[in-house]
Amino acid sequence: MPCTIGGMQDTAVQAAMAAIPEDQWQPYRDGPLAETVHCMAKTKHAFRLIVFRRPVQQDLFAAEAPSLRYTLIATNRDGTSEEIVQWYNQRGEASEHRIKELKIGFGMERLPCGTFTANAVFFRIGVLADNLFVLFKLLALPPAWSRCQVRTVRWRLYQVAGKVVRHAGAVILKVQHWFWGLCEEIRTRCAEAAQA
Repeated sequence: MPCTIGGMQDTAVQAAMAAIPEDQWQPYRDGPLAETVHCMAKTKHAFRLIVFRRPVQQDLFAAEAPSLRYTLIATNRDGTSEEIVQWYNQRGEASEHRIKELKIGFGMERLPCGTFTANAVFFRIGVLADNLFVLFKLLALPPAWSRCQVRTVRWRLYQVAGKVVRHAGAVILKVQHWFWGLCEEIRTRCAEAAQA
């Protein structure tokens, strides 16, 4: 199974990094990038080490401060070093931010009950609500809203002031003109999604 994690710099890894020839370091964004192969003790399975090298601002009071900072990615995935780094850097958007959105946006920080079954039901309802919200963002909201968190959508969409008025036997919701255009776009996109 392909795996990519941030690597630790023990003495064996530091030796592997020091053995990378200078001509293998390729320019990449804010510092050079190189790759080597490494194998941990007591195993015969090697993996790729992708190494970043970036300059460090010197400390005025440190006598022997390092001038370079190294960052590692250990992986067994296929692809170029640049593709692996790009995929690895998406982890925040792909998992960490979504978990934070589920916990904070839908109140999953603390489970409400002392029984496992009740907490499991509560958590499943929260995950279902999160998935429906993501679907609503993708299908109903304008594309500019696709990266908004649930609290932003609550503030910009659900909490907009309006006034319910009865006139000539009809119930009318009065809102500001800009908001009416947004509501029309959402309604149109919902109708298109229902027909697809």
